[in-house]
Amino acid sequence: MGFLDIILIVFAVILIILSLLQSGKSDGLSSAFTGGDGLNLFANVKERGAEKTLSNLTMAVGIIFFVLVLIARVI
Repeated sequence: MGFLDIILIVFAVILIILSLLQSGKSDGLSSAFTGGDGLNLFANVKERGAEKTLSNLTMAVGIIFFVLVLIARVI
């Protein structure tokens, strides 16, 4: 197991944790089938404060993870 593999595993765990920390944006899948009023896929929801920071951090870690996977595949 090389250095790149260890870094890839660390970023994968960080990405999973950050994804689980984010709050849900809708009422869930059950309301989509039962006709819940809260489900609007095209609503313009603005994130504020810690939610925005967490979302941006998740996006950055996801991009880094994607680049690391590409680098690991090429090497």
